[in-house]
Amino acid sequence: MAGITLKGVRKNFGATEVIKGIDLQIEPGEFVVLVGPSGCGKSTLLNLIAGLETLSAGDILIGDRRVNDVPPRDRDIAMVFQSYALYPTKTVRDNITFGMETRRVPQAAQAAALAEFAGLLQIGHLLHRKPGQLSGGQRQRVAMGRALVRKPEVFLFDEPLSNLDAKLRIEMRTEIKKLHQRLGKTVVYVTHDQIEAMTLASRIAVMDEGHIRQLADPATVYEDPTDLFVAGFMGSPPMNMLPGRLVRDGGMAVLCGEGASQLRFPLPERTADRMAGSDGRAVILGLRPETIFAAGTQLPGPDRFVFERPVVVEEPTGPDTMIVFEIGGQDLIARVRPQDARPGGTVFHFEVEMDRAKLFDAKTGVRL
Repeated sequence: MAGITLKGVRKNFGATEVIKGIDLQIEPGEFVVLVGPSGCGKSTLLNLIAGLETLSAGDILIGDRRVNDVPPRDRDIAMVFQSYALYPTKTVRDNITFGMETRRVPQAAQAAALAEFAGLLQIGHLLHRKPGQLSGGQRQRVAMGRALVRKPEVFLFDEPLSNLDAKLRIEMRTEIKKLHQRLGKTVVYVTHDQIEAMTLASRIAVMDEGHIRQLADPATVYEDPTDLFVAGFMGSPPMNMLPGRLVRDGGMAVLCGEGASQLRFPLPERTADRMAGSDGRAVILGLRPETIFAAGTQLPGPDRFVFERPVVVEEPTGPDTMIVFEIGGQDLIARVRPQDARPGGTVFHFEVEMDRAKLFDAKTGVRL
């Protein structure tokens, strides 16, 4: 196995700087997901690792080897694309073995590799078919098989599940994770889907405008986001963001809303101590939807705050129901049990876990 090291990596397209000085260390055997909105630079960064784009500055190492000027075929990588990139006139068997034939791998080795990975991907019964006779999920398995038979040090995935329907995406996510557990190879995976990132990654690199905003394991990225961008991007539904200001009234609180909609969200003691001397500071209060629920429906805990608001909309999702309500003209979402849901217009008693609330500076967006 080989790790990947990026040192001061930059990429310009003309006068536009797309990758802006990224340093990243990917350990051997890690599954690192590059996630972010369209145009953030994640696919460009993957293409730089693959050698499909040339660096403007910096260094890329695969293992201990500097590969800045090494062509893609000699980097000991395999890439799986969103478009599958299969030869339409070749059978599944020929699509998988074509790369081995061009490298003049002996026929016995080709047959062994084909049997191993066709069985692993459950496509042995499809070897005689052509891509036009396959479903999207089957084509993606073939594309993965073509990459796997090379047995490279590093696998690169560029949004491989984007063309699949929701059910197939879930199935293929599971298959990719199983493959990584079995093979233990280094994987760099690009997606705009934060659910894919959370379920697959050992570490997530959240990208925005050519920078990595946060690099951490999924639980840390979700529970301890470094700034407003990461907090708002990771999570479905996204974190509720409520503007307010710090006030001291006995204990420190965040005052949100105006007039009749005004609420004081009391801060936990440890947070209040940290905010001492910050009275009047403009902040953003971040509350995950699952930290807001129907009052009295969960076991008692510390730092709970109960308030009431009319239901604007209820959105059943099956195991949960999303309740939309307003504070100061802004919509917020609570995740409640279906049996606790109430129709629009009903006054609802909410309870919020303030010990899981996040505070961000209103000007810089940095986590406080």
